[in-house]
Amino acid sequence: MENIKSVQQILPPPATHMVGDGFRVHNFFPSGYQMGLHRMSPFFLLDYNSKIEFTPKDEPRGVGVHPHRGFETVTIAYHGKVAHHDSSGNSGVIGEGDVQWMTAGSGVLHKEYHDKEYSKAGGPFQMVQLWVNLPAKDKMTTPKYQGIVNSQLGKYYLPDNQGVIEVIAGEHKGIKGAASTFTSINMYNVRIKKGAVAELSLAEKHNTGIVVIEGSVRVNDTETAPTDNFILLRNDGTDIKLEALEDAVLLVLSGEPINEPIVPYGPFLMNTRAEIIQAYDDLAKGKFGVLED
Repeated sequence: MENIKSVQQILPPPATHMVGDGFRVHNFFPSGYQMGLHRMSPFFLLDYNSKIEFTPKDEPRGVGVHPHRGFETVTIAYHGKVAHHDSSGNSGVIGEGDVQWMTAGSGVLHKEYHDKEYSKAGGPFQMVQLWVNLPAKDKMTTPKYQGIVNSQLGKYYLPDNQGVIEVIAGEHKGIKGAASTFTSINMYNVRIKKGAVAELSLAEKHNTGIVVIEGSVRVNDTETAPTDNFILLRNDGTDIKLEALEDAVLLVLSGEPINEPIVPYGPFLMNTRAEIIQAYDDLAKGKFGVLED
């Protein structure tokens, strides 16, 4: 630990808002904190559904059919189950520890709902959804879907049964992630027991942040972050030391910035205003396909 990636800020969760009727989220960025549109690039949006209890319901809660173009949506499940359907014919259900990675690319319609069985039973619900930007050369790529169950994740086990680092994307100590990405991204779930230490090495100039999903953690022997907080790190080093002050689950996000113009508007994330206008025109002409609500 000779080249520390230092903590810039520890951010408490912003006020919640509902996305549809199934996701009660804290939007850490881009609207929750004025970091600038590029501060966490290639990650453009972070919606964190902190743990909540949903009562049983026969008709599943969720978000109805809506379009996307120019980026990827990544949903990571910690509690509860979510079902996905899109106009490219993909569908799947993710539960605790699973990930769905949808590349909207040139355009797709999709919907996300609580899984029917989970909805009827109710219970704890906790998720993260990310919007991951695509570089200009890949914005119109063919849509695709990666449904990744927990057993498919690369796993690095800490000694003495002290925890595990689940590699969703990128790599850690030679263990490779399950997701394919368009730019250089490391994404981990770090699950460590009280008193355990996990040491990470991430590229100096990559934008890096950590969501404290469960428990609390001391970072680099100096800063303490409690549950539901976001740790924003500086681009000044490579090494991060994470010590669990109680059993902890941490989502680590680190990626190479995409240094291109960004024009976000509604459900689209493009490089120019003309591309946004084209996206709405293509949507109106039915070029995103068909999906029943």
